[in-house]
Amino acid sequence: MLKAKGVVLHSRPGKNGHPVPENFRVEEIVKPSELEEEEVLVRTLYLSVDPYMRCRMNDDTGADYLLPWRLEEPVDGGGVGIVEASKNKALSVGSIVTSFNWRWQTYDVKNGSLLQKVNPVMVNGHLSYFLGAVGITGLTALLGVREKGHVTPGTNQTMVVSGAAGACGSIAGQIGRLDGCERVVGICGSDQKCQALVTELGFTSAVNYKKGDISSSLREHCPKGIDIYFDNVGGPISDVVISQMNTGGHVILCGQISQYNKDVPYPPPLSEDTQDSLRLKNITRERFVVLNYMEKHEESLLQLSHMVKTGQIKVLETVVNGIENMGDAFCSMMTGGNVGKQIVKISD
Repeated sequence: MLKAKGVVLHSRPGKNGHPVPENFRVEEIVKPSELEEEEVLVRTLYLSVDPYMRCRMNDDTGADYLLPWRLEEPVDGGGVGIVEASKNKALSVGSIVTSFNWRWQTYDVKNGSLLQKVNPVMVNGHLSYFLGAVGITGLTALLGVREKGHVTPGTNQTMVVSGAAGACGSIAGQIGRLDGCERVVGICGSDQKCQALVTELGFTSAVNYKKGDISSSLREHCPKGIDIYFDNVGGPISDVVISQMNTGGHVILCGQISQYNKDVPYPPPLSEDTQDSLRLKNITRERFVVLNYMEKHEESLLQLSHMVKTGQIKVLETVVNGIENMGDAFCSMMTGGNVGKQIVKISD
């Protein structure tokens, strides 16, 4: 028999409500462990918690590519693990595998065709990076900047990244710098995060939106205006950034975490002033969905691997231990408690 622990969605947040750890429940799982053809038994090593998951807590995610989590059923997301038993010819015991639909369980039986085998050499043995910098998060940052940012080396562009100390923003800013932006300015929520962006990740400067007037701070740090905005947060912060953008600028609409607890459509509606700024300055604001670029994922992952292994991209992580802390880690991430990628380590 397979004995494991798993996490189910016990309740949904109230309307316009913030998620709480009690929305999740850890339960014991006991079921037959005998494998069918093509199946593998996997032990979970790391699980990811990400802002988009807040949408999956609702009855309607607001996105046609995201299914809602069902009440009292297992929660799933990005995960990486090791094959411990196999009836799949492509996956031998000891293989490291990952999936975007990994159930939050310590052990699981999966159809091997739904798993992607990965090579630990790509991440210098840091297997959690497959959930971040060399995974869907890194792809979102890299392709978001390159497909929607229109970075042009030698033109002295200024890029601003909101949610810059988060998993995606911390990579996106580094990509912008590597691709040729003259200035990369991060917006985040603490002095500690600002310092990490500048001293560890190579951002030109950073703004703590919780201190002082963000409009004045941005004008100080972006004296030539803003050409590219990688938007992870939406709301009032984005309104201020867009108001200071140059004509012909580009907004990369990646996430809107400040709005996820509200009962509004996605992308959330903009104020009239912000709509006017976009129209009058001919600023593009295009929603970016990384799943629309599947044909570029393989080559982009190789590029990300190279940049991480050579130190061109630095990776920051916040790691919590134990499946019983999944709910706490998720809620902390939603309120900015993480620096870099929020990871939960399930086993060694």
